[in-house]
Amino acid sequence: MNIAETPIAAISGSRPIAGDGVHLVARHYKKGVRLDPHMHREAQLVYAARGTMQVTTPGGRWLVPPDRAVWVPALSEHAIDVLADIEMRTLYFDLAWLKREERSTSLDAEFVVRVSRLLHETILALFDGRNDPDRTGLLVRLALLELDHAEDSATFIPLPHEPRCRRAAEIVLGDPTGLHEIDTLAREVGTSARTLSRLFSSETQLSFKSWCQRARIAAAIEKLSTDANVSVKQLAADLGYASVPAFSHAFRQVTGKTPTEFAAKE
Repeated sequence: MNIAETPIAAISGSRPIAGDGVHLVARHYKKGVRLDPHMHREAQLVYAARGTMQVTTPGGRWLVPPDRAVWVPALSEHAIDVLADIEMRTLYFDLAWLKREERSTSLDAEFVVRVSRLLHETILALFDGRNDPDRTGLLVRLALLELDHAEDSATFIPLPHEPRCRRAAEIVLGDPTGLHEIDTLAREVGTSARTLSRLFSSETQLSFKSWCQRARIAAAIEKLSTDANVSVKQLAADLGYASVPAFSHAFRQVTGKTPTEFAAKE
Protein backbone atom coordinates (compact mmCIF):
# COMPACT_ATOMS: atom_id res chain seq x y z
CA MET A 1 0.00 0.00 0.00
CA ASN A 2 1.47 3.31 -1.09
CA ILE A 3 1.48 6.28 1.22
CA ALA A 4 -0.07 9.24 -0.55
CA GLU A 5 1.70 12.54 -0.23
CA THR A 6 -0.46 15.02 1.59
CA PRO A 7 -1.18 18.02 -0.64
CA ILE A 8 -0.06 21.13 1.20
CA ALA A 9 -1.33 23.78 -1.22
CA ALA A 10 -4.49 24.97 0.51
CA ILE A 11 -7.11 27.58 0.02
CA SER A 12 -5.19 29.82 2.42
CA GLY A 13 -1.87 29.23 0.67
CA SER A 14 0.87 26.63 0.85
CA ARG A 15 1.72 27.04 4.50
CA PRO A 16 0.56 25.20 7.62
CA ILE A 17 -2.06 26.57 9.98
CA ALA A 18 -2.34 26.30 13.77
CA GLY A 19 1.41 25.89 14.07
CA ASP A 20 3.48 23.34 12.22
CA GLY A 21 1.06 20.45 12.53
CA VAL A 22 -2.20 21.21 10.69
CA HIS A 23 -2.87 21.90 7.01
CA LEU A 24 -6.03 22.78 5.08
CA VAL A 25 -6.88 21.51 1.61
CA ALA A 26 -9.94 22.41 -0.49
CA ARG A 27 -10.71 20.32 -3.57
CA HIS A 28 -13.57 19.71 -5.97
CA TYR A 29 -14.25 16.21 -7.33
CA LYS A 30 -16.73 15.28 -10.05
CA LYS A 31 -19.20 12.44 -9.72
CA GLY A 32 -17.64 9.12 -10.67
CA VAL A 33 -14.12 9.90 -9.45
CA ARG A 34 -12.52 7.15 -7.38
CA LEU A 35 -9.58 7.72 -5.08
CA ASP A 36 -8.08 4.23 -4.94
CA PRO A 37 -7.02 2.67 -1.62
CA HIS A 38 -4.24 4.74 -0.06
CA MET A 39 -3.07 6.12 3.26
CA HIS A 40 -1.51 9.29 4.64
CA ARG A 41 1.17 9.92 7.22
CA GLU A 42 -1.19 12.44 8.82
CA ALA A 43 -4.61 11.93 10.33
CA GLN A 44 -7.39 13.72 8.50
CA LEU A 45 -10.87 15.10 8.94
CA VAL A 46 -12.69 14.96 5.60
CA TYR A 47 -15.89 16.91 5.03
CA ALA A 48 -17.92 17.30 1.86
CA ALA A 49 -19.55 20.71 2.11
CA ARG A 50 -21.65 19.62 -0.87
CA GLY A 51 -22.21 16.25 -2.51
CA THR A 52 -21.98 12.64 -1.36
CA MET A 53 -19.06 10.23 -1.15
CA GLN A 54 -18.51 6.64 -0.11
CA VAL A 55 -15.52 5.81 2.08
CA THR A 56 -14.30 2.22 2.29
CA THR A 57 -11.77 0.84 4.77
CA PRO A 58 -10.82 -2.76 5.60
CA GLY A 59 -13.39 -2.58 8.40
CA GLY A 60 -16.37 -1.42 6.42
CA ARG A 61 -18.06 1.13 4.22
CA TRP A 62 -19.65 4.50 4.96
CA LEU A 63 -22.07 6.54 2.91
CA VAL A 64 -21.15 10.16 3.60
CA PRO A 65 -23.77 12.76 2.63
CA PRO A 66 -23.10 16.47 3.24
CA ASP A 67 -24.11 16.39 6.91
CA ARG A 68 -21.44 13.81 7.78
CA ALA A 69 -17.67 14.08 8.29
CA VAL A 70 -15.06 11.32 8.18
CA TRP A 71 -12.15 10.93 10.57
CA VAL A 72 -9.31 8.82 9.12
CA PRO A 73 -6.32 8.10 11.39
CA ALA A 74 -2.78 8.28 10.08
CA LEU A 75 -1.62 5.27 8.05
CA SER A 76 -5.19 3.96 7.76
CA GLU A 77 -6.03 2.49 4.36
CA HIS A 78 -9.08 4.03 2.74
CA ALA A 79 -10.68 4.57 -0.65
CA ILE A 80 -13.17 7.26 -1.65
CA ASP A 81 -15.85 7.02 -4.34
CA VAL A 82 -17.53 10.27 -5.36
CA LEU A 83 -21.25 9.59 -5.81
CA ALA A 84 -22.25 13.19 -6.48
CA ASP A 85 -20.05 16.22 -7.25
CA ILE A 86 -18.36 17.18 -3.98
CA GLU A 87 -16.70 20.22 -2.51
CA MET A 88 -14.21 18.52 -0.20
CA ARG A 89 -12.67 20.30 2.77
CA THR A 90 -9.90 18.39 4.53
CA LEU A 91 -7.90 19.09 7.66
CA TYR A 92 -4.61 17.15 7.93
CA PHE A 93 -3.17 16.64 11.43
CA ASP A 94 0.43 15.72 12.16
CA LEU A 95 0.68 13.00 14.81
CA ALA A 96 3.05 15.08 16.94
CA TRP A 97 0.51 17.93 16.93
CA LEU A 98 -2.28 15.59 18.03
CA LYS A 99 -0.08 14.21 20.78
CA ARG A 100 0.66 17.71 22.06
CA GLU A 101 -3.08 18.33 22.09
CA GLU A 102 -3.51 15.06 24.03
CA ARG A 103 -5.78 13.66 21.34
CA SER A 104 -3.51 10.97 19.92
CA THR A 105 -5.50 8.12 21.55
CA SER A 106 -9.07 9.45 21.37
CA LEU A 107 -8.89 9.54 17.56
CA ASP A 108 -7.14 6.27 16.84
CA ALA A 109 -9.91 4.62 14.81
CA GLU A 110 -11.79 5.72 11.73
CA PHE A 111 -15.36 6.92 12.17
CA VAL A 112 -18.05 9.05 10.58
CA VAL A 113 -20.14 11.51 12.57
CA ARG A 114 -23.21 13.61 12.01
CA VAL A 115 -22.02 17.19 11.56
CA SER A 116 -23.65 19.64 13.95
CA ARG A 117 -24.43 23.15 12.80
CA LEU A 118 -21.51 24.39 14.91
CA LEU A 119 -19.05 21.92 13.38
CA HIS A 120 -20.30 22.78 9.89
CA GLU A 121 -19.78 26.50 10.41
CA THR A 122 -16.41 25.90 12.09
CA ILE A 123 -15.06 23.93 9.13
CA LEU A 124 -16.34 26.47 6.61
CA ALA A 125 -14.86 29.32 8.65
CA LEU A 126 -11.43 27.70 8.37
CA PHE A 127 -11.70 28.06 4.58
CA ASP A 128 -13.02 31.62 4.39
CA GLY A 129 -9.62 33.09 3.50
CA ARG A 130 -9.05 35.09 6.67
CA ASN A 131 -5.40 35.05 7.71
CA ASP A 132 -5.60 35.24 11.50
CA PRO A 133 -3.44 32.58 13.20
CA ASP A 134 -5.09 32.98 16.61
CA ARG A 135 -8.58 32.65 15.15
CA THR A 136 -7.55 29.69 13.00
CA GLY A 137 -5.98 27.88 15.93
CA LEU A 138 -9.14 28.31 17.99
CA LEU A 139 -11.30 27.05 15.11
CA VAL A 140 -9.16 23.93 14.65
CA ARG A 141 -9.38 23.10 18.33
CA LEU A 142 -13.12 23.77 18.33
CA ALA A 143 -13.55 21.34 15.41
CA LEU A 144 -11.74 18.62 17.34
CA LEU A 145 -13.74 19.38 20.48
CA GLU A 146 -16.97 19.03 18.52
CA LEU A 147 -15.83 15.62 17.27
CA ASP A 148 -15.73 14.40 20.87
CA HIS A 149 -19.42 15.23 21.25
CA ALA A 150 -20.66 14.44 17.75
CA GLU A 151 -23.28 11.77 17.21
CA ASP A 152 -22.04 8.60 15.56
CA SER A 153 -23.30 8.04 12.04
CA ALA A 154 -25.57 5.10 11.29
CA THR A 155 -24.52 5.04 7.63
CA PHE A 156 -21.64 2.62 8.36
CA ILE A 157 -21.90 -0.85 6.85
CA PRO A 158 -19.43 -3.07 8.74
CA LEU A 159 -17.81 -5.73 6.57
CA PRO A 160 -17.34 -9.17 8.16
CA HIS A 161 -14.05 -11.03 7.81
CA GLU A 162 -15.16 -14.65 8.32
CA PRO A 163 -15.17 -16.12 4.77
CA ARG A 164 -18.77 -17.43 4.68
CA CYS A 165 -20.15 -14.30 6.29
CA ARG A 166 -18.08 -12.07 4.01
CA ARG A 167 -19.36 -13.92 0.96
CA ALA A 168 -22.95 -13.48 2.15
CA ALA A 169 -22.33 -9.77 2.71
CA GLU A 170 -20.88 -9.41 -0.79
CA ILE A 171 -23.95 -11.10 -2.29
CA VAL A 172 -26.24 -8.65 -0.50
CA LEU A 173 -24.12 -5.64 -1.45
CA GLY A 174 -24.07 -6.83 -5.05
CA ASP A 175 -27.87 -6.64 -5.09
CA PRO A 176 -28.99 -4.56 -2.08
CA THR A 177 -32.48 -4.10 -3.53
CA GLY A 178 -33.10 -7.86 -3.47
CA LEU A 179 -35.11 -9.60 -0.77
CA HIS A 180 -32.39 -11.81 0.68
CA GLU A 181 -33.70 -14.63 2.87
CA ILE A 182 -31.12 -15.84 5.37
CA ASP A 183 -31.97 -19.52 4.75
CA THR A 184 -31.32 -19.18 1.01
CA LEU A 185 -28.20 -17.11 1.56
CA ALA A 186 -26.85 -19.60 4.11
CA ARG A 187 -27.22 -22.51 1.67
CA GLU A 188 -25.46 -20.46 -1.01
CA VAL A 189 -22.40 -19.86 1.18
CA GLY A 190 -22.34 -23.37 2.65
CA THR A 191 -23.59 -22.98 6.19
CA SER A 192 -26.79 -22.97 8.23
CA ALA A 193 -29.09 -20.03 8.79
CA ARG A 194 -28.43 -20.24 12.53
CA THR A 195 -24.66 -20.09 12.03
CA LEU A 196 -24.90 -17.25 9.51
CA SER A 197 -27.14 -15.28 11.85
CA ARG A 198 -24.64 -15.77 14.68
CA LEU A 199 -21.74 -14.77 12.44
CA PHE A 200 -23.42 -11.53 11.36
CA SER A 201 -24.07 -10.62 14.99
CA SER A 202 -20.53 -11.37 16.14
CA GLU A 203 -18.71 -9.99 13.09
CA THR A 204 -20.73 -6.80 12.52
CA GLN A 205 -22.49 -6.19 15.87
CA LEU A 206 -25.73 -6.01 13.87
CA SER A 207 -28.42 -8.58 13.27
CA PHE A 208 -28.69 -9.89 9.73
CA LYS A 209 -31.96 -7.97 9.27
CA SER A 210 -30.46 -4.70 10.53
CA TRP A 211 -27.35 -5.15 8.40
CA CYS A 212 -29.45 -5.71 5.28
CA GLN A 213 -31.52 -2.61 6.09
CA ARG A 214 -28.37 -0.51 6.22
CA ALA A 215 -27.30 -1.92 2.88
CA ARG A 216 -30.69 -1.05 1.36
CA ILE A 217 -30.63 2.49 2.79
CA ALA A 218 -27.07 2.93 1.51
CA ALA A 219 -28.33 1.97 -1.95
CA ALA A 220 -31.13 4.52 -1.56
CA ILE A 221 -28.65 7.25 -0.56
CA GLU A 222 -26.53 6.46 -3.61
CA LYS A 223 -29.56 6.56 -5.90
CA LEU A 224 -30.82 9.84 -4.46
CA SER A 225 -27.33 11.31 -4.81
CA THR A 226 -26.84 10.30 -8.42
CA ASP A 227 -30.33 10.45 -9.98
CA ALA A 228 -32.18 13.75 -9.59
CA ASN A 229 -35.26 12.32 -11.29
CA VAL A 230 -35.84 9.28 -9.10
CA SER A 231 -39.14 9.29 -7.23
CA VAL A 232 -39.37 8.26 -3.59
CA LYS A 233 -42.33 6.02 -4.42
CA GLN A 234 -40.40 4.12 -7.11
CA LEU A 235 -37.32 3.89 -4.92
CA ALA A 236 -39.35 2.45 -2.05
CA ALA A 237 -40.79 -0.17 -4.39
CA ASP A 238 -37.38 -1.01 -5.87
CA LEU A 239 -35.98 -1.55 -2.37
CA GLY A 240 -38.81 -3.89 -1.39
CA TYR A 241 -40.65 -1.66 1.08
CA ALA A 242 -44.39 -2.14 1.33
CA SER A 243 -45.13 1.57 1.35
CA VAL A 244 -43.51 5.00 1.14
CA PRO A 245 -44.10 5.63 4.89
CA ALA A 246 -42.31 2.38 5.76
CA PHE A 247 -39.38 3.35 3.54
CA SER A 248 -39.28 6.89 4.95
CA HIS A 249 -39.26 5.56 8.50
CA ALA A 250 -36.36 3.21 7.78
CA PHE A 251 -34.48 5.96 5.94
CA ARG A 252 -34.93 8.39 8.83
CA GLN A 253 -33.71 5.76 11.31
CA VAL A 254 -30.39 5.58 9.46
CA THR A 255 -29.88 9.12 8.19
CA GLY A 256 -31.97 11.33 10.46
CA LYS A 257 -33.89 12.65 7.43
CA THR A 258 -36.71 11.52 5.20
CA PRO A 259 -35.76 10.65 1.60
CA THR A 260 -37.45 13.86 0.42
CA GLU A 261 -35.48 15.98 2.91
CA PHE A 262 -32.24 14.29 1.90
CA ALA A 263 -32.89 14.79 -1.82
CA ALA A 264 -33.71 18.45 -1.24
CA LYS A 265 -30.42 19.00 0.64
CA GLU A 266 -28.48 17.36 -2.16
